[in-house]
Amino acid sequence: MKRILLSFVLLFSFLQTFSQDTYIHCGKLLDTEKGIVKEKQTIAVKGNKIMMVYDGYITPRGKGIVTIDLKDKVVMPGLIDMHVHIEKEHSPKTRLEKYILNEADRAFNSVGFAKTTLLNGFTTVRDLGGTGVNISLRNAINAGKLPGPRIFTAGKSIGTTGGHADPTNGSSRKLVGNPGPKEGVVNSVEDAKKAVRQRYKNGADCIKITATGGVLSVAKSGDNPQFTIEEVKAICEMAKDYGMHVAAHAHGDEGMQRAILGGVKTIEHGTYMSDETMELMKKHNAYLVPTITAGKEVEEKAKVKGFYPEIVVPKALAVGPQIQGTFARAYKKGVGIAFGTDAGVFEHGINGKEFRYMVEAGMPAIEAIQSATITNAKILEMENEIGKIEKGFFADIIAVNEDPTEKISTMENVVFVMKNGEVYKKN
Repeated sequence: MKRILLSFVLLFSFLQTFSQDTYIHCGKLLDTEKGIVKEKQTIAVKGNKIMMVYDGYITPRGKGIVTIDLKDKVVMPGLIDMHVHIEKEHSPKTRLEKYILNEADRAFNSVGFAKTTLLNGFTTVRDLGGTGVNISLRNAINAGKLPGPRIFTAGKSIGTTGGHADPTNGSSRKLVGNPGPKEGVVNSVEDAKKAVRQRYKNGADCIKITATGGVLSVAKSGDNPQFTIEEVKAICEMAKDYGMHVAAHAHGDEGMQRAILGGVKTIEHGTYMSDETMELMKKHNAYLVPTITAGKEVEEKAKVKGFYPEIVVPKALAVGPQIQGTFARAYKKGVGIAFGTDAGVFEHGINGKEFRYMVEAGMPAIEAIQSATITNAKILEMENEIGKIEKGFFADIIAVNEDPTEKISTMENVVFVMKNGEVYKKN
């Protein structure tokens, strides 16, 4: 009887092994957890999950099984960008569009941006600020209505009156009005709490605050602190109650320190970060999202006459060149690094440039890739579902032509994209 039972178990196991929906033959497979490249691997996918990873090329048996040949490619998990603006793409018309585009116009635009992001290998993104269309876009993608990355969104960013996220900056006084917590503008601890609750009500996954001035806001300062520490603490405490983490846009050092002490999880940009603040980030387990690509892109665009309003140009020329150097210092000091680009400030689809800039600044290629996979998955509390090619994880799988640990620029040319077990790109 025991022999019969054992035979049945072995037969069942055999049939399970050779009854997957899709088999992917990988010439090389990047193990993001161990930081090594394995040769001749097979990924078995069933539905939207990875069922098994095998050594060697496994030939499936049975009908209806698809085999994908990536024997001349390097395969890795889908990438995660922790800072995008999926609703928009900055241009000289951006200021005008604020007044002439309807919500539906932004929604239609966002569909193309989402698809472009996905086709360039980013299967998950964190959207850090839009009009609220980003929430509807997330829902549509999750429902399978259109192609795009898995989106974790902050909805509308939270700022202060006249601050970086005040949607009425630079407007005619007849149009300014008095935006409040519902619109993402706060001026007290009570306002701060209400704004977080409103984001939760709207369907946000996380909270984004603008802890300092910003480069592209139509306001004089790009780095002054714009929240009190009490307001930041109120936002972070309330966000925690509602199961959300907080990201803080910050260029100036004082605003960063208030944000870190207040409890934020990630500092976005970090341009003028001091050594003292870096130590503070390590102490409080906060991560830097460097957005080097954004720094370089805004600097170049600021040299084009008329691309930005005049008040923006000096800020862009000053901040842009600083970000990569700050990242290099932070990495060497041991600050946690989370991959993020600020796509939307520049054109969507070139997010992969960030890897090259990170490596230029001294980060080993494998660590740059880990920052865009296992590190970001951990911050999103998805470390058991995304960021690795492992049994039970979502089948978010991409491929490039060359080994990125040897040639990081290959990350700018993703040739295969699978998300949730569905192939969206195959050259």
